[in-house]
Amino acid sequence: MKIENTKAQMRKGVLEFCILSILQDGDAYTSEILSSLKDAKLLVVEGTIYPLLTRLKNAGLLSYRWEESTSGPPRKYYGLTETGTLFLKELTTTWAELVLAVKTVTTKKSAKK
Repeated sequence: MKIENTKAQMRKGVLEFCILSILQDGDAYTSEILSSLKDAKLLVVEGTIYPLLTRLKNAGLLSYRWEESTSGPPRKYYGLTETGTLFLKELTTTWAELVLAVKTVTTKKSAKK
């Protein structure tokens, strides 16, 4: 078993949550989303993010708008819909519960004494 595959799967599992979290502060262009993910050490390539953004949009969690750019073609900015905001709130609660559960399981019993 290769550790890099497992690490990649773990990152993919939280990617939707991270994207929605980035967009809770306001609309963002795809390269801004990628930059935020890369800054957080969540290595993502453009070929991964575009299908994911489309899936989130088709699920009604994101909306988008086109905005003219001074340095090239128009840009597509993504933002949370009302449904996306509610979905993110649920994911935030679930994430907190998951972190606690994983910490409970992975903490050495000798450290608890």
